Amino acid sequence: MASEKPQDLMVTCTAPVNIAVIKYWGKRDEALILPINSSLSVTLHQDQLKTTTTVAISKDFTEDRIWLNGREEDVGQPRLQACLREIRRLARKRRSTGDGDTLPLSLSYKVHVASVNNFPTAAGLASSAAGYACLAYTLAQVYGVEGDLSEVARRGSGSACRSLYGGFVEWQMGEQADGKDSIARQIAPEWHWPQLRVLILVVSADKKQTGSTVGMQTSVETSTLLKFRAESVVPERMKEMTRCIQEQDFQGFAQLTMKDSNQFHATCLDTFPPISYLNDTSRRIIQLVHRFNTHHGQTKVAYTFDAGPNAVIFTLEDTVAEFVAAVRHSFPPAANGDKFLKGLQVAPVLLSDELKAALVVEPSPGGVQYIIATQVGPGPQVLDDTHDHLLGQDGLPQRDL
Repeated sequence: MASEKPQDLMVTCTAPVNIAVIKYWGKRDEALILPINSSLSVTLHQDQLKTTTTVAISKDFTEDRIWLNGREEDVGQPRLQACLREIRRLARKRRSTGDGDTLPLSLSYKVHVASVNNFPTAAGLASSAAGYACLAYTLAQVYGVEGDLSEVARRGSGSACRSLYGGFVEWQMGEQADGKDSIARQIAPEWHWPQLRVLILVVSADKKQTGSTVGMQTSVETSTLLKFRAESVVPERMKEMTRCIQEQDFQGFAQLTMKDSNQFHATCLDTFPPISYLNDTSRRIIQLVHRFNTHHGQTKVAYTFDAGPNAVIFTLEDTVAEFVAAVRHSFPPAANGDKFLKGLQVAPVLLSDELKAALVVEPSPGGVQYIIATQVGPGPQVLDDTHDHLLGQDGLPQRDL
């Protein structure tokens, strides 16, 4: 007989950020969050960027409540409610079919959620993807829901379904009206390409002016380039990007990543009124990357920008140190020289005079606030240590949040 579970439950999990190399922009169904094109992403390592979420349910809770980065937020948010409803529906369905343990906990119990990001929220660093993936995954642990959680995470944030897996992940747009076939799947595990490195150049940690949801709606309504991109460009790019990843073809991967980023931002400019997520520093970084590659006579680094000014750079392990030095040269740290580089350790190197001359960019002190050095990483994890819980026994956030 299945072992009885306690009436009150508390579970803590972590989930990763993912960065799309073939971008998702635009929905064909706002309520179900179904995309107008498929997309492909790289999952970043949780040692550097992650969301941690604790979910507790108890017969003593009088209402659902949520805290984000220590502040209580409105639990009535439609997307949050959609995730909760979907998880509870799946849990009810599982109980009615008699699969697994018959959970003694009541589905009518209220839930408390606390979530923290160890990176800037709403600054175009995919915080909502990590956040909703973590929420879906943790709720599933609490309610005993198994199987693919794409639909639950997607209801919160489209790209969250890609954060349910490590490595390299595709989100298939699907064709069904109910979205059952709009799911994420891993195309290569996190250990597939061990030399690949990721540098996040944080230009601004401020909240972006045009949120992704509003931006997408306006683009779908007004951009003819977006329609062309979704129908005529992305399907071939998905195949080509999958091949580049599977064959570890960095030249192909890097060039396609930059082209797709550029085209995504072109659709934002083709939106009316136009949306511009890049700023002057973003454009200087683009220039720096192309000059660096031209100097070397091959594509050694690639940039991609989501809906924000922060650059995500892909490169290989043997190029990281030189490119970090090039960034330091072009964007001299304002006052935090020792804290300019976070994450994986990168040995300092001196730039050659030839490369300095090739970069010919007027130094822009403080343009890049800091760099996070990371690599490809795994999907969501359950934390077994009760010390990791963000909620206390009373169901309220721990004081040191």
